[in-house]
Amino acid sequence: MTVARRPRTAALVLAITASLGVAALAPSPLLAKQAAPASQALVPYEEFTLPNGLRVVVHTDRKAPVVAVNIWYHVGSKDEPAGRSGFAHLFEHLMFNGSENHRGEYFEPFELVGATDMNGTTWLDRTNYFQNVPTTALDLALWMESDRMGHLLGAIDQKVLDEQRGVVQNEKRQGENQPYGQADDLIYRALYPKDHPYHHSTIGSMNDLNAASLEDVKQWFRAWYGPNNAVLVLVGDIDVATAKEKVTRYFGDIPAGPSLDRIKAGPVKDRKTSRATMTDKVPQARIYRAWSVAGYADADVERLQLLSQVLGGSKSSRLDRRLVHEDKLADRVSTYVLPFELASTFYITADVKQGVDPEQVEKIIDEELARLLAEGPTAQELEQAQAVIRAGFVRGVERIGGFGGKADALAECTVYTGDPGCFRRQLDNIASATAADVKATGQRWLGEGSHTLVVLPGDRTPIAEEPSPTPEPFVLPKPDAKYKTTRTSVDRSKGVPMPDSFPDLKFPALERATLSNGTRVILARRDAVPVVQFSYEFKGGFAADHGRKLGTSSFTMGMLDEGAGELDALGFANRAEALGASLSAGASLDGGNAYLSALKENLDESLALYADMLRRPRFDQKEIDRVRATWIAGIAQEKARPNGAALRVLPPLLYGAGHPYAIPFSGSGTEQSIASLTRDDLVAFHRQWVRPENATLIVVGDTTLDEVVPLLEKHFGDWKGEGPAPAPAATAMPADVPRPARSTVYLIDQPGAVQATILAGQVVPSTKDPGAIRFDFANSVLGGEFSSRLNMNLREDKHWAYGAYSFSSAALGQRPWIAFAPVQIDKTAESLQELDREIREYTSGKNPPTEKEVAKIQATEIRSLPGAYETGRSVLGTIGGIVRYDRPDDYVFKRKAEIEALTVDQVKEAASTIDPDRLVWVVVGDVSKVEAPVRALELGEVHIVDADGKPVAKK
Repeated sequence: MTVARRPRTAALVLAITASLGVAALAPSPLLAKQAAPASQALVPYEEFTLPNGLRVVVHTDRKAPVVAVNIWYHVGSKDEPAGRSGFAHLFEHLMFNGSENHRGEYFEPFELVGATDMNGTTWLDRTNYFQNVPTTALDLALWMESDRMGHLLGAIDQKVLDEQRGVVQNEKRQGENQPYGQADDLIYRALYPKDHPYHHSTIGSMNDLNAASLEDVKQWFRAWYGPNNAVLVLVGDIDVATAKEKVTRYFGDIPAGPSLDRIKAGPVKDRKTSRATMTDKVPQARIYRAWSVAGYADADVERLQLLSQVLGGSKSSRLDRRLVHEDKLADRVSTYVLPFELASTFYITADVKQGVDPEQVEKIIDEELARLLAEGPTAQELEQAQAVIRAGFVRGVERIGGFGGKADALAECTVYTGDPGCFRRQLDNIASATAADVKATGQRWLGEGSHTLVVLPGDRTPIAEEPSPTPEPFVLPKPDAKYKTTRTSVDRSKGVPMPDSFPDLKFPALERATLSNGTRVILARRDAVPVVQFSYEFKGGFAADHGRKLGTSSFTMGMLDEGAGELDALGFANRAEALGASLSAGASLDGGNAYLSALKENLDESLALYADMLRRPRFDQKEIDRVRATWIAGIAQEKARPNGAALRVLPPLLYGAGHPYAIPFSGSGTEQSIASLTRDDLVAFHRQWVRPENATLIVVGDTTLDEVVPLLEKHFGDWKGEGPAPAPAATAMPADVPRPARSTVYLIDQPGAVQATILAGQVVPSTKDPGAIRFDFANSVLGGEFSSRLNMNLREDKHWAYGAYSFSSAALGQRPWIAFAPVQIDKTAESLQELDREIREYTSGKNPPTEKEVAKIQATEIRSLPGAYETGRSVLGTIGGIVRYDRPDDYVFKRKAEIEALTVDQVKEAASTIDPDRLVWVVVGDVSKVEAPVRALELGEVHIVDADGKPVAKK
């Protein structure tokens, strides 16, 4: 349940059918143009409309026994009257609090059937609700969605309104509490005038949220939540005949709502160029520049996306080349287009290096933009941008639902244009665009009229809320007489129709081979898309920094794609984009891996680039210096974020000095350690840990062993590790450490913070421990699910937090178990007290897990499995765990069987693993406001430390 702040989901929609011919994806402008008609085959769908106006779109995808249910209401924050900002988002939250025939949490029945990718979002133009469910649970999902569409008002009372109002206000505080968290609101206020519907933020003002009355809320529902203002999309293991029967049965009797006039507005033209500055608790200046540009349905949006890709959309883009690589004035640059129904927003952002005048960066942005608008992109730049976008489409095909899946694509197109397949036209626009088209479009939209906001380091100053006028009475017209209802046989008094059977778990067979270099190969075949993914798994990881400079592992792995073989950093990036390949490398706590996602048509060439990355990284000194500066700036950003600061400080407190895990859990190291890294350090780490012996190469995708092994032999077969392999002691499991004798509290000061971020941590047994699955299950009851105890308490009952959860990261040594809750600053002590009570009563057995809780988590864990491996990336990650933790090939089935057999007593025993008297508490917030009440709790000795964990003397 979020305010959506994410890129376009339909136009650049990750939506393409697996049957699309490879010619349409080849990185050639000629082939791209010839293939344009092939877009007409993308995501084939059928549609129908019920007599009450509900439009339904259906796409069949049988690769997994799951169905994505995605309903979009054509209402967003743009439709809010003056004085009622935040209504659309507040109502989205209210829709999750039960309906007349299902009193209680909306999530609960879905958790019992194993729903995945379940949420709701609100943005300027729409509100949507979505979930992926096992095929046999489709009736449940349609019953639930139809019950809150047709039977909601009786379930909304003052208590529910007050509860969700508090949750939304904490979501607003949580967003504003982040570095740069107030920037978007200021940009939209400046870019769009007060009478434009995009002027105010989606989440709204505190004053307007406080002013919302029960009748206001109910009138909002009556106005906008009728079936004639909605689009329902069903994607997955479903056909149109089944869809028509079921949707008619559950939705057909819901009366239509009024047909309201749509707001008439568009891009803001002829505005004067403007600028502003603000200060915030940020480590470096950030420049935002934004333009109001063409609306969603305008073909100019696609051409602007191509221009954005050339200007600042990749590592080799013009702004990156100039500001990051050549002049080294910025640590990060990006450009992107956020398409909305009435008008879109084109953004340029740049993080300015410390000590650099932002005006220098702005001047170069002006120069590069002016040059691109005057000359247009080169043929190579345009071809590369088209290849990147097409490759993104291919990779997105597997996802039926969730954020940005095919269901989102069809719904977005239907709501914004009336054409469910509008992405086909958008893809054709991208494929057929010429350099002249892109140049002309840029000149049309990106001249005068921008707004620049520069956020400078300084004190955080809350944005003053604009005055809230009394809204005009919201008088609704009668529904259009053309809409009719149909009779239904559904007896809602019987409650939610729960399925009595569920699909079986399926996981691809693992096929094995061994390369001449000693690397083990594991293949899982997935042919849903013409893509093959690789993950070369190595030992080492953050733990290998022990005895080295902290951050060596992450930094070295991160440098692998910064130039390799004959290609420098920019040449490498260009080659990858031309191939439509995605390459990266990184480290985690106990290992490292290098990743490749390759289009099937370019598999050989992509593997050649991948092999160079692993075997012949350049580690050019100029690139090391560039990345080092950006890396150090990233550490400062990490410290500025409440969660980032807490997760840097907590691990050394849990594990103690000298332990391999006593490091910031981001693996980023410290400013001092990164500053001291030399090229020799990187070469030495690479030689020791990135080597083929005892490594595993996981392959998932559209290939076979007979096809892929010869290619792997070609590129890797003669690869040999240099120097001695890591000694057994270096790869041994880290030693156990004792827990502290008593609980301790550490406060990290962030003056002006409107929230306090609370963490409680403790070491628990390794991921390889025989009881690991039981412990994870016990954690799920406490804080691992939306309806778990911690979240139900602090969010749904007290509404002091937007969310409160707990988790345990995987590790070969003792794992870190962490509970966390960002809470409103004036409820810090009370929230600590509640967290302590919940943990204490649960782990001591005073309030043990119940049969109902255990059954619910069992159902969630087991029944979600058929849909859990929908994508190749999810299969890849699961096999990575099998490799890292020496699990059997049938681990997913063994885990399922163990969860099925769990008893309440076993879960109770596993919960007792946590000792509430020996917790380490970390609280990040305004110490001047929280110190005294936290000390009064007497949870343990209280220390004030900085973002590095060093003691801070009291003033």
